[in-house]
Amino acid sequence: MEREILDTKRKALKINLNPKIYGTFAEIGAGQEVARNFFTAGAASGTVAKTMSAYDMTFSDAIYGVEESGRYVSQSRLLKMLSHEFSLLNERLHGEKYDDRTFFAFADTVTTLNYNKSNDPHGWIGIRFQAEPGGEPNEIFFHVRLLDTDAALQQNVLGIIGVNLVYAAFYYNQDPKTMIESLADNLTVGSVEIDLISVNGPAFKNINNILLNLYLIVKDFSDAAIFDSLGKPCLPKDLLYKKDIMILRTKYAQKSNPNFSMLNKAVDQFVHSESVSKENLSVLIEVLMSNVLSSGEEEPESFDLEAVAKRAEDMCKTGNLVMVSNFTRHNKLAKYLDRCKPKSVGISTNINNLKFVFNSNNFGENYSSQLLSYVSDMFSKNVRLFAYPFLDKKTNTVITSANMPVTPDAKPLFDFLILNGYIADIRDYSEGDVKTV
Repeated sequence: MEREILDTKRKALKINLNPKIYGTFAEIGAGQEVARNFFTAGAASGTVAKTMSAYDMTFSDAIYGVEESGRYVSQSRLLKMLSHEFSLLNERLHGEKYDDRTFFAFADTVTTLNYNKSNDPHGWIGIRFQAEPGGEPNEIFFHVRLLDTDAALQQNVLGIIGVNLVYAAFYYNQDPKTMIESLADNLTVGSVEIDLISVNGPAFKNINNILLNLYLIVKDFSDAAIFDSLGKPCLPKDLLYKKDIMILRTKYAQKSNPNFSMLNKAVDQFVHSESVSKENLSVLIEVLMSNVLSSGEEEPESFDLEAVAKRAEDMCKTGNLVMVSNFTRHNKLAKYLDRCKPKSVGISTNINNLKFVFNSNNFGENYSSQLLSYVSDMFSKNVRLFAYPFLDKKTNTVITSANMPVTPDAKPLFDFLILNGYIADIRDYSEGDVKTV
């Protein structure tokens, strides 16, 4: 049965008229956009115990504590806000009037577009709530990138998505897919990106956070998700800012483990060629959801999202950072990583994928412009590609950059990339490292 999507005012009013839902709104950075929606909907006294906004850093620190990182639009700040405000509800609200109520604390810390339009508008939004009166708290929080080019529009988006979150927490907490889908209710396509979500608490005891973040990708909220070695979702920029990144591209349905021998050789070459310090090196294994890497394979009509999550979990257990993405082309991955402002990037991949790109027969018209776009996106931001060979079963020949077939219209550009070190073969490999294709 298709879900009825209520507009923002009706969602806020439905919550206001629910006598069991009662709590606090604490908002920093973009005004009290979420609380305003509840006030304008009417009957807000049935829902709102308190609203507050501590814009001055000194006031904010006095309430929530000092941020050692100096960043106030951060996950740390959001969680401190949620913890403080939720504890006050339980500390101050007692008696028969509150016995049948489920408390919540909503918080956001956001920076919208500044006057000079020179910043990166983003924010952290979350809610801590009880699913039943007196119950243990549950938590949902996520990170957003605000994509509108006007601060007022961004503020409006924040107000809508905040109402969506409160509504989802109380009405969709048993249906994680609907919970995520509903976050986009009443929002214009392209106005916001959600690149991390995390849930915890008794209401979500059977929810896998890796799977939840993969669903963000499926629903086009985001292009990728990154997890640490424990499987915890992380903000890409927090992990990769000013880092030297080496990433190994893998397909989710491949039955064998990644070729770690080749990866280690690629890492060694990357460290040597880019003068990378081991302390600044971040190694990621990418699990590609589409199971296609520009190799001419047919895209499956559907795939098992749980199988992708299982693959990601297995890769986390290797002790590496793991990225799950939908980047079928290397250049899309390079552009995404560039948003994190790394120091340098190395990508380790099978040369069979390059064989596809540098063959004009695999493309339609305007191949030259497509190839130039690929190369510009891929290599303009200090990116190096390390290609490991494969064994061509038809000819029983090991294929490297030296003998890889390249169509004449792509050959000059390919030679340029090889000559200038943008593409390099992985050296000193053993016969056992070479896979057949």
